[in-house]
Amino acid sequence: MERGSDARTVRDLARQYAEVCAQPVQDERRDLWRRHNSLRRTRPLIYVRWLAAWHEAEESRLVCGDAFLRHHETVLRQGLFQSTIGDDTIQEPWLVQPASLILPEHSVWGVPFGRKPSPIAGGSWMYDPPLKSLADIDRLARPRHAIDEDATRDNADRLREVVGDIITVHVDRAPGYRDWNGDISTNLAYLRGLEQVMWDMVDDPAGLHELVAFMRDGILATHEAAEQAGDWSLAEHENQAMPYSLELQDPTANPHGVKRRDLWGFFAAQEMAQVSPAMHEEFVFEYQLPIAREFGLVAYGCCENLTHKIDMLRRLPNLRRIAVTPTADVALCAEQIGEDYVFSWRPNPSQMICCGFDRDLIRRVVREAMDASRGCHVDITLKDVQTVQGNTANLREWVRIVRDITDGCC
Repeated sequence: MERGSDARTVRDLARQYAEVCAQPVQDERRDLWRRHNSLRRTRPLIYVRWLAAWHEAEESRLVCGDAFLRHHETVLRQGLFQSTIGDDTIQEPWLVQPASLILPEHSVWGVPFGRKPSPIAGGSWMYDPPLKSLADIDRLARPRHAIDEDATRDNADRLREVVGDIITVHVDRAPGYRDWNGDISTNLAYLRGLEQVMWDMVDDPAGLHELVAFMRDGILATHEAAEQAGDWSLAEHENQAMPYSLELQDPTANPHGVKRRDLWGFFAAQEMAQVSPAMHEEFVFEYQLPIAREFGLVAYGCCENLTHKIDMLRRLPNLRRIAVTPTADVALCAEQIGEDYVFSWRPNPSQMICCGFDRDLIRRVVREAMDASRGCHVDITLKDVQTVQGNTANLREWVRIVRDITDGCC
């Protein structure tokens, strides 16, 4: 067994985390999320995603010097802190060790994304997209799914040596072209530039279709190759919440070999927020459909306003969750979504916790949203929390305030 202070630190944290995972409340939350995501009536569930402000927590002070163990120290400390917030997050009883994927040089598409750091500390970064012309599609690498098995085995064995007798180690072997690398929209903007994509829709729609089709086919190819290789597992569900349902098997660490139809998939198109429903559908959604249809259930949307695009989303037969964002019309979304899908409401974090902590404002905004979405299957995700102004106790207080309102809304 690996010894030393770093290993002892990670082992101690793993013991604490394993105890949290074994608490009865975890199974209570699993039951709630299963029913909620299967459109059964529950109280509104609460999910806090706040890790952008992790550096403000006292618990974020790390002690491991070894980079490999330091990563897992971070994950364990974050999980332990999350368990104190009081929301409906489920702490799963395993640690994830990503496989060593063999990817193209520079980026998943083989060209360097042109992100230029600001010359001012903490300033906004600038961007210079790599595809200056749609004819540059020939510069892109054709995606493939491949794993460095020796490096993957060595990393997994090392982590098991440290904590394997305390908690399960799960090796994530799923392809690298998923989530933000698999929704097309995110990397399309990285490759071409967001403003230029909008010009392309008008100036060269055929060229843009060719590029997006190339991306769709590449993503699908890696997903299919990973499925043929048995590299998807039940730990690779993704729905921007707790990926449980009555229709699909629960998330589980190992073994591998499941099909995409056994999993939740997540898709979004934040870059299409200022694009008309027709153009969103033509240039992105139409190409997301064949990828998304392969999954058992799908969640759609992250930060983009989907108020006027819900009819489009209904084309996805396995759609189950729709994001209702701070810029969305809550009442109009509720009218369209009804009881057909989960209504995943994301309040404005600036109003909730980032720019002051006004309890009366929180109560008013949450009550108005709950009244507007009455009759829907609602959960509340506090996300994009860039700061808690140095007061992490406000996260717990926010959950308490919201729960006082929502517990009577079932």
